[in-house]
Amino acid sequence: MICVEPIDPAALLASFSESQRAAGAIVSFAGTVRGGEVEALELEHHPSFTARVIERIADDARARFDIADCLVVHRVGRLLPGEPIVFVAAASAHRRAAFEAVDYLMDRLKTEAPLWKREHRVDGAAWIEARASDVADRARWEIGR
Repeated sequence: MICVEPIDPAALLASFSESQRAAGAIVSFAGTVRGGEVEALELEHHPSFTARVIERIADDARARFDIADCLVVHRVGRLLPGEPIVFVAAASAHRRAAFEAVDYLMDRLKTEAPLWKREHRVDGAAWIEARASDVADRARWEIGR
Protein backbone atom coordinates (compact mmCIF):
# COMPACT_ATOMS: atom_id res chain seq x y z
CA MET A 1 0.00 0.00 0.00
CA ILE A 2 1.20 3.50 -0.85
CA CYS A 3 0.55 6.18 1.75
CA VAL A 4 0.79 9.98 1.48
CA GLU A 5 -0.19 10.55 5.10
CA PRO A 6 2.18 9.80 8.00
CA ILE A 7 2.60 6.14 8.93
CA ASP A 8 1.91 5.01 12.51
CA PRO A 9 3.87 1.73 12.89
CA ALA A 10 2.30 0.93 16.28
CA ALA A 11 -1.24 1.29 14.93
CA LEU A 12 -0.38 -0.73 11.80
CA LEU A 13 1.15 -3.50 13.91
CA ALA A 14 -1.86 -3.56 16.25
CA SER A 15 -4.30 -3.80 13.34
CA PHE A 16 -2.25 -6.45 11.54
CA SER A 17 -1.85 -8.47 14.75
CA GLU A 18 -5.58 -8.33 15.40
CA SER A 19 -6.21 -9.77 11.93
CA GLN A 20 -3.70 -12.59 12.53
CA ARG A 21 -4.86 -14.06 15.84
CA ALA A 22 -4.10 -17.63 14.71
CA ALA A 23 -0.42 -16.80 14.03
CA GLY A 24 2.27 -18.00 16.40
CA ALA A 25 4.66 -15.26 15.27
CA ILE A 26 4.38 -11.74 13.95
CA VAL A 27 7.52 -9.89 12.87
CA SER A 28 7.56 -6.25 11.81
CA PHE A 29 10.03 -3.66 10.58
CA ALA A 30 9.67 0.12 10.41
CA GLY A 31 12.21 2.15 8.43
CA THR A 32 12.67 5.85 9.18
CA VAL A 33 14.34 8.85 7.53
CA ARG A 34 17.91 9.16 8.73
CA GLY A 35 18.90 12.34 10.52
CA GLY A 36 22.31 13.93 10.65
CA GLU A 37 23.09 15.63 7.36
CA VAL A 38 19.69 14.78 5.83
CA GLU A 39 17.18 17.58 6.26
CA ALA A 40 14.38 15.92 4.29
CA LEU A 41 13.71 13.03 1.93
CA GLU A 42 11.33 13.21 -1.02
CA LEU A 43 9.86 10.04 -2.46
CA GLU A 44 8.17 10.21 -5.84
CA HIS A 45 6.22 7.41 -7.49
CA HIS A 46 3.82 6.47 -10.24
CA PRO A 47 0.65 5.68 -8.25
CA SER A 48 -0.76 2.62 -10.02
CA PHE A 49 2.56 1.20 -11.22
CA THR A 50 4.30 1.49 -7.85
CA ALA A 51 1.32 -0.03 -6.04
CA ARG A 52 1.22 -2.98 -8.47
CA VAL A 53 4.94 -3.69 -8.05
CA ILE A 54 4.73 -3.56 -4.25
CA GLU A 55 1.72 -5.88 -4.27
CA ARG A 56 3.58 -8.31 -6.57
CA ILE A 57 6.53 -8.32 -4.15
CA ALA A 58 4.13 -9.05 -1.27
CA ASP A 59 2.46 -11.83 -3.29
CA ASP A 60 5.89 -13.34 -3.99
CA ALA A 61 6.63 -13.37 -0.25
CA ARG A 62 3.30 -15.07 0.47
CA ALA A 63 4.10 -17.75 -2.11
CA ARG A 64 7.74 -18.23 -1.10
CA PHE A 65 7.44 -18.41 2.69
CA ASP A 66 5.14 -20.33 4.98
CA ILE A 67 3.33 -17.21 6.17
CA ALA A 68 -0.34 -16.56 6.81
CA ASP A 69 -0.09 -13.04 5.43
CA CYS A 70 2.07 -9.95 5.14
CA LEU A 71 1.59 -6.21 5.05
CA VAL A 72 3.63 -3.56 3.24
CA VAL A 73 2.95 0.17 3.67
CA HIS A 74 5.29 2.64 1.97
CA ARG A 75 5.16 6.39 2.41
CA VAL A 76 5.65 8.88 -0.43
CA GLY A 77 6.01 12.64 -0.46
CA ARG A 78 8.29 14.85 1.63
CA LEU A 79 9.45 13.31 4.91
CA LEU A 80 11.58 14.69 7.73
CA PRO A 81 14.24 12.90 9.79
CA GLY A 82 12.71 10.39 12.17
CA GLU A 83 9.49 9.95 10.19
CA PRO A 84 8.58 6.38 9.20
CA ILE A 85 9.07 5.65 5.49
CA VAL A 86 8.08 1.99 5.37
CA PHE A 87 6.31 -0.58 7.53
CA VAL A 88 6.47 -4.30 6.79
CA ALA A 89 4.98 -7.17 8.80
CA ALA A 90 4.56 -10.91 8.35
CA ALA A 91 2.58 -13.47 10.33
CA SER A 92 3.30 -17.18 10.45
CA ALA A 93 2.86 -20.25 12.62
CA HIS A 94 6.55 -20.12 13.59
CA ARG A 95 9.06 -17.26 13.86
CA ARG A 96 11.61 -18.22 11.19
CA ALA A 97 9.23 -17.84 8.24
CA ALA A 98 8.02 -14.45 9.50
CA PHE A 99 11.58 -13.16 10.01
CA GLU A 100 12.67 -14.36 6.58
CA ALA A 101 9.60 -12.92 4.86
CA VAL A 102 10.17 -9.46 6.37
CA ASP A 103 13.86 -9.54 5.43
CA TYR A 104 12.97 -10.64 1.89
CA LEU A 105 10.31 -7.96 1.53
CA MET A 106 12.71 -5.20 2.56
CA ASP A 107 15.47 -6.44 0.25
CA ARG A 108 13.06 -6.49 -2.69
CA LEU A 109 11.52 -3.10 -1.83
CA LYS A 110 14.95 -1.44 -1.60
CA THR A 111 15.97 -2.64 -5.04
CA GLU A 112 12.77 -3.10 -7.06
CA ALA A 113 10.01 -0.78 -5.89
CA PRO A 114 9.69 2.10 -8.37
CA LEU A 115 10.24 4.89 -5.87
CA TRP A 116 12.47 7.82 -6.73
CA LYS A 117 14.25 9.23 -3.70
CA ARG A 118 15.82 12.64 -3.36
CA GLU A 119 17.79 13.60 -0.28
CA HIS A 120 17.86 17.23 0.78
CA ARG A 121 21.03 18.13 2.69
CA VAL A 122 22.61 21.35 3.86
CA ASP A 123 24.89 21.28 0.80
CA GLY A 124 22.09 20.62 -1.72
CA ALA A 125 19.78 17.91 -2.99
CA ALA A 126 20.63 14.70 -4.83
CA TRP A 127 18.75 11.69 -6.18
CA ILE A 128 19.76 8.47 -4.45
CA GLU A 129 19.70 4.91 -5.72
CA ALA A 130 20.09 1.47 -4.21
CA ARG A 131 23.60 0.89 -2.90
CA ALA A 132 25.78 -2.06 -3.90
CA SER A 133 25.06 -3.59 -0.48
CA ASP A 134 21.31 -3.38 -1.19
CA VAL A 135 21.80 -5.24 -4.48
CA ALA A 136 23.97 -7.85 -2.72
CA ASP A 137 21.30 -8.31 -0.06
CA ARG A 138 18.69 -8.84 -2.79
CA ALA A 139 20.92 -11.38 -4.56
CA ARG A 140 20.80 -13.64 -1.47
CA TRP A 141 17.26 -14.58 -2.42
CA GLU A 142 17.98 -15.72 -5.97
CA ILE A 143 16.96 -19.29 -6.73
CA GLY A 144 19.85 -21.69 -6.42
CA ARG A 145 21.75 -19.63 -3.86
